[in-house]
Amino acid sequence: MGRLYAVGDIHGCHKALTKLLRKIEPDQSTDRVIFLGDYVNRGQDSRRVLDTLISFKSAYPRTVFLKGNHEVMFIDYLNNQNTLLFLQAGGVETLCSYGITPPDVERTQNEIPAAHKQFLFDLLPYWEEQEYIFVHAGFEKGRHPTLQSHAWLYWADGERFIRQSFPENHKKIIFGHFAHEKPLIMADKIGIDSGAVYGGTLSCLILPDMKFVSAKGGDSEC
Repeated sequence: MGRLYAVGDIHGCHKALTKLLRKIEPDQSTDRVIFLGDYVNRGQDSRRVLDTLISFKSAYPRTVFLKGNHEVMFIDYLNNQNTLLFLQAGGVETLCSYGITPPDVERTQNEIPAAHKQFLFDLLPYWEEQEYIFVHAGFEKGRHPTLQSHAWLYWADGERFIRQSFPENHKKIIFGHFAHEKPLIMADKIGIDSGAVYGGTLSCLILPDMKFVSAKGGDSEC
């Protein structure tokens, strides 16, 4: 078995993403890179982030992309639903990265590249490995992963999720969504959103080594 590389919330921080990808060196044939969602919104370069991730998948076909709540909002916006929520949650910056002035939904639908739309529609709700389970936001204790609600998978109540104690025989949960100054390491779960878009870093957890690699953008760009 190869190593697992889990990458936290990117939020349009292309510079931090490219720096991080240069630091990690996964094996194309044995390792797997798992991105935990929230690729878009708030940062300035969501379009370039998606371009880079799509290219990365071509080079590393074992890569897995999970869906975050900000992708949920972007998809809703493309379907002309909950447009205000998307714009208020950093969608304005995302549209500007495509050269689109919001809230021109019709133009957005026409000008977002087809490859980007397909990327969004292909995102997975969670991913399981032998000893770990990966999700964007969280799981409700006592429910099988296939029975989890979208509210838990993509949004979750941070306080409620983090204080839940999962049994010792439960797969360790690797999640993002909740930004902390540094990764949150607990016996049953590990949170790796280290707030790249808020001036923090973009983190990658390498398993089973339990090694963290991080990267930060420039002074004026996340």
